[in-house]
Amino acid sequence: MDDKILRMKELISVLSKAGRAYYQESREIMSNFEYDKLYDELLALEKETGVLLSGSPTQKVGYEVLSELPKETHEAPMLSLDKTKSVEALAEWLGSQKGLLSWKLDGLTIVLTYEHGSLVKAVTRGNGEIGEVITPNAKVFANIPLTIGYQGLLVLRGEAVIKYSDFARINEEIEDVDAKYKNPRNLCSGSVRQLNSQITAQRNVNFKAFMLVKADGVDFKNSREAQFEWLKTQGFEVVEYRRVTAETMAEEVQHFAEAIGDYDIPSDGLVLLMDDIAYGESLGRTAKFPRNSIAFKWADEIRETKLSYIEWSPSRTGLINPVAVFEPVELEGTTVSRASVHNISIMEALELGEGDVITVYKANMIIPQIADNLTRSGSVQIPKICPVCGGAAEIRQVEEVRSLYCTNPECQAKKIKSFTLFVSRDALNVDGLSEATLEKFIGAGFIHEFADIFHLADHQEAIVAMEGFGQKSYDNLMISLKKASHTTLARLIYGLGIAGIGLANAKVLCRKFKFDFESMRHASYEDLIETDGIGDVLAKAWMEYFQNEKNNVQVDRLLAELDIEKEVEVPEEEAVFAGKTFVITGSLEHFSNRKELQELIESKGGKAASAVSAKTSYLINNDTASNSSKNKKAKELGIPILSETDFLELLERMTGQEA
Repeated sequence: MDDKILRMKELISVLSKAGRAYYQESREIMSNFEYDKLYDELLALEKETGVLLSGSPTQKVGYEVLSELPKETHEAPMLSLDKTKSVEALAEWLGSQKGLLSWKLDGLTIVLTYEHGSLVKAVTRGNGEIGEVITPNAKVFANIPLTIGYQGLLVLRGEAVIKYSDFARINEEIEDVDAKYKNPRNLCSGSVRQLNSQITAQRNVNFKAFMLVKADGVDFKNSREAQFEWLKTQGFEVVEYRRVTAETMAEEVQHFAEAIGDYDIPSDGLVLLMDDIAYGESLGRTAKFPRNSIAFKWADEIRETKLSYIEWSPSRTGLINPVAVFEPVELEGTTVSRASVHNISIMEALELGEGDVITVYKANMIIPQIADNLTRSGSVQIPKICPVCGGAAEIRQVEEVRSLYCTNPECQAKKIKSFTLFVSRDALNVDGLSEATLEKFIGAGFIHEFADIFHLADHQEAIVAMEGFGQKSYDNLMISLKKASHTTLARLIYGLGIAGIGLANAKVLCRKFKFDFESMRHASYEDLIETDGIGDVLAKAWMEYFQNEKNNVQVDRLLAELDIEKEVEVPEEEAVFAGKTFVITGSLEHFSNRKELQELIESKGGKAASAVSAKTSYLINNDTASNSSKNKKAKELGIPILSETDFLELLERMTGQEA
C-alpha cells in the first residue's frame, strides 16, 4: 500500500508540472499520449486504494472565499503537553514502557474528520476548547488526502506546517523588507486561517499527522505505532518518529539533536508518546496535561553577566522597545551583548537596574533573552520623552501588557526604515549611512526628509564631534553623497519606498514610460496595469503615493539635489529579451558580478527578478544540476535552467552576434 501511495504522489507531481506548462505557459513537456497514460495510471490507483490526494489532476479544485471563519467547540478539550528539558526525566517518565519519540512541530494544530472516506471537516486547535473551521483551506494543503479507502468515522490530529525552504521562497518574492514574514509559524498560521482558500493553496502548507483520535472498527493491536503505519496506508504523512525505551532514550534524543540543523520543518523540541494505547489512556489526565505523552525542550545554555544599561529603541510603529545591553558572553557558540526586553511589563517584572547581575540564554538556541535578574535593583527610569524626536512618550496598556510609545505622529524614528532603504545599495547607494548612523542623525535633528541627506554638510562640526565619527569619516561621507547624487531614475523610484515597487519593477516602469518621470508620476491606473509585472495592488500603491501632495513636494525638493542620468529606450531591434524574465543565482564565471549580467539582460529589453515564479522565463545557474531551492522551483514549474555559457549562446542566437 505504501508503494502505491508513493507512486500516486510521483504521478501527481509529474502530471501537475505538465499541466502547468501546457495551460499556463503554452509549452509541452510531454506528449498527449504519455500524459494520458500516466493520468490513467493515477486514476486506477485512486480507485484501487480509495485514496484521493490533494492537488490530484483528476479532480477540479474549487477555491472558496468566506466572509469569516466559523467557530466550533471541540468534543474534548485539546490539552497542551507537560514539558521537561532533562533526558533522564524522559527515561524515568517512560519507565518500563515502549514509546515513540518524534519531532514537536512548530506550526498550527489541526483536527481532521473523515466520513464515508471523504474529508468533511477541519478545525484549528484555537484556545483548546473552541477552534476555527478551516475545511476549504485544508482541502488545498499540499499533501492532504481528500478521500481515503477507510469508510468509517476517522478523527485525527496533526500539525499544519510551512517548511523553511518554502518560507525562504515566499520571502524571496517579497521585495519590501518590512513586508517579509518573521518566521514560518506565523506565516503558516496566517495561511491556514485565510478567508480565501486560493491564497492557502499558494503557500504549500503541509500536514503531518501526530495522533489518531478515532477510527471505528479498526484493530490497532493496542499500538500507537500501528496507528501511525495505518494512517500512512490511507495517504497521510505522519510526523517522523523513532521507537524508544528508557535504555535507548539518550541515544535517540541525540539522533534528533544531530538532525535538527538540517531539518526542513520548524520544530521546537520533541514529543514522547506511550506506544501502549490502553496503558496510556488509563493514566488519565491532569487539568492541564494528558499523562500519555510529554514534551521535551532542548536545554538552554545559561550564562551570568552584568547589565550595563537599558537602551530605548523607537520603531516605525511608535513602540519604544527596551533593549538590555550587558557585558558580552558566549552563548551557543556566538558572542552576545544585547537582548530585547520586549515591553515595560517584562522589564518591571525582572526589576532591572544598571549594574544588576543577570542570567541570559538563547530561546530555541537562537534569540538572546534574559532568564533572570539575580540582584533586582529596579532602578531603571522609564523615559518620558522619545529619545529620537523629543515628543511625549506614554505607557499604554493593551490587555495585560504595558508598553512605551512615542505620541508624535511626525517622529523621524517612524520613518527610519524608509531612510535606510533610500540610501541602500540598490537605491541611492550612500556609503557611510548605516541604519545606526541614520538613527544618530535623525535623533540629532539633521534629517527630516530625503533631501536633507544631501545637506548634511550644514552640520559638519556636530557630525565630526559625534562618537564613532571624525574628520576622515565625514570627508568620506561627503564624497559618497556627491557620488550618490548622480543616479538613475530607476534607483530613485526604488529608493522612494513605494509599497511593492522593487528595483526590477522600477526599471520596467521606466522603460514603459520612456524614462519620463512626470508621465510616470501622473500615470493612470489603466496605463500602470498594462506594465509587465504591475498588477492591481502595485498600481493602486503607486497612485496613492503620488496623490499625496506632501510626497510630491518632498520628491520635488529631492529632485533638485539630484543629477538624473539620461537613459534612452532600448531600440526595438535590440530588445531581443523583451517580455522575458530572468532570475540569476549562484556564482558567476563570465561576468564579474550579478549586476553586470542584470544590466546586459536589461539592455536587451529583458527583466531581472530575484525569485523564481510562474512568470520566470529562464533561471541562470552555472550549477544546473544542484538541488537549491531556486533550481527545485524552476524544475517544478518547467522553467529552463541555463548556465552562463547557455545564456551567452541564447543571446548570440537571438542577436546574431557574440555578447
